[in-house]
Amino acid sequence: MSDLKARFDEAVNYIKTAEGDFQPSNEMKLEFYALYKQGTEGDVSGKRPGMMDFVGRAKYDAWEKYKGTSKDEAMQQYIDKLAALK
Repeated sequence: MSDLKARFDEAVNYIKTAEGDFQPSNEMKLEFYALYKQGTEGDVSGKRPGMMDFVGRAKYDAWEKYKGTSKDEAMQQYIDKLAALK
């Protein structure tokens, strides 16, 4: 496993298990979600969810902003964003 992947997995685990003072806003959660998806799956695919699927549409739109970003770059941005919050 690469060093980047190991650091990414550690950051993801931190976000998933965060308690106490670390409570990211919904906007920040969407950013982490989008970077996670881009880093693990690559570019967004499929149809954009309909107008009444507010959560699905917000997630799709957040992920779509990173279209064209490499998986490694998305992982690094995820790590950097978390480090800026700590």
